[in-house]
Amino acid sequence: MTPEHPTPTGPRDLALDPPPGCPAHVRGPGGLARLYGPGAEDLNELYERLREEHGPVAPVLLHDDLPMWMVLGHAENLRMVRTPSQFTKDSRIWSQLLQGKVRPDHPLMPHIAWQPICAHAEGDEHKRLRGAVTAAMATIDDRSVRRYINRSSQRLVNRFCEEGRADLVGDFAEHLPMAVMCHVLGMPDEYNDKMVHAARDALKGSETAVASHEYVVGALARLTARRRARPEEDFTSHLVTHPAGLTDDEVREHLRLVLFAAYEATVNLLSNALRMVLTDPRFLARLNGGQMTVAEAVEQSLWDEPPFSTIFGYFAKQDTELGGQRIRRGDGLFFAPAPGNVDPRVRPDLSAHMQGNRSHLAFGSGPHECPGQDIGRAIADVGVDALLMRLPDVQLDCSEDELRWTMSIASRHLVELPVRFEPKDQQDVKHKPSHAPIPPQRLTRPVGTPPQSAPAPVREPAAASTPAPAQAPTPAPTPASAPASASVSQSGPDAPQPAVPARRPNAWRRFLAWWRGY
Repeated sequence: MTPEHPTPTGPRDLALDPPPGCPAHVRGPGGLARLYGPGAEDLNELYERLREEHGPVAPVLLHDDLPMWMVLGHAENLRMVRTPSQFTKDSRIWSQLLQGKVRPDHPLMPHIAWQPICAHAEGDEHKRLRGAVTAAMATIDDRSVRRYINRSSQRLVNRFCEEGRADLVGDFAEHLPMAVMCHVLGMPDEYNDKMVHAARDALKGSETAVASHEYVVGALARLTARRRARPEEDFTSHLVTHPAGLTDDEVREHLRLVLFAAYEATVNLLSNALRMVLTDPRFLARLNGGQMTVAEAVEQSLWDEPPFSTIFGYFAKQDTELGGQRIRRGDGLFFAPAPGNVDPRVRPDLSAHMQGNRSHLAFGSGPHECPGQDIGRAIADVGVDALLMRLPDVQLDCSEDELRWTMSIASRHLVELPVRFEPKDQQDVKHKPSHAPIPPQRLTRPVGTPPQSAPAPVREPAAASTPAPAQAPTPAPTPASAPASASVSQSGPDAPQPAVPARRPNAWRRFLAWWRGY
């Protein structure tokens, strides 16, 4: 294992740093790096510079030059999120907030402000709220959800399959998670283009973000009232009726948390997985060669491009030490999956495949680990598989260096993924997705599935025009030898062939068909 990064100047104490605005804050060796403005255009590159300079935990500055710690090490991130006795998500103890240095309209205030939800709660209150969410999640039937994902994928592909071109971010990745989450929460009728656009707008923080946020929250409030009056078999109903006794406000806020967090994370995961399939030859070759399943490809994407780059934030409940740095009570820290996943101590060779390894930080860990990660994986797994089954010849419709991202401290979002393919017919969403040929026929097969032999065409023997040599007549068999003689006498080229019963799929393929809801 690679040894710990050296800290030449000893543990750093943010309390001893110069005040914001001081000339000593000019970026340089040992200085505080800003996560915004000039020099922070490529945050991944910045994280690596910080790792070289400070080790697994580095001092950084937020907007308005608020000091924070960026946790870059894999082990250090895990220690932080798994030690609730030392680190909390309750921002009310953040020293910068207590000292009045955080303005009400700070760009990160939606992430900073404490809310009465399980993501910010601790102790018994966390157990009560998190217990209700976890129990409601446990009632979701995996197979029925996968069937719904498959059919929703089919509907989305039907929208553009006849065009021969599409943007897999705007036409697919941004729609599928919302369709599935509306179904899971119990409001499938609320899913439409307007709901998708409202969620995207609210997350982007545009000028209309507040109105878009209110539109989504209004739908969740109506859903809460309906399920309080008449529970059904869905996530919201189980949340409403849980013995923890959540109020309507608590139910609505947790629905908002689940919807927005799951939506943003899964859009990024789905977009990144599709991009990898289209741009990484090794990735596509492994799928084609049967060395990797789509689920394993999704897991690799979670290592290389986690849906959330960093998550704000954790706060020190007492003076402690982390990664060679002195952490004071009230200091704020970033949980950082993106730099943590590429920590050279756990991934010395970034080109090495992480097949079978799920120790990435994409879904967090500890008491606040993402409770809906299985749904996110299922949306990406089934969604990518269904799309490739329908469009096996899909190709990127631009050069890879033309792809654009919107970057923030929290995430890296692919703007669009233009593709082209041969136009396909629409299909019944209740049928197993396939690439039924249309004229002219293409001898293609879905990525990740073995080739299937086509039925042999009925044709005359190749030497039909040449008289066959005379053969001695076969004597009539005796009853005792009839079966064996019949086998010999029926083996000529012109003899009728017995009907061969269709091969039953092996147990693994029958299980996959059942799991995917076919």
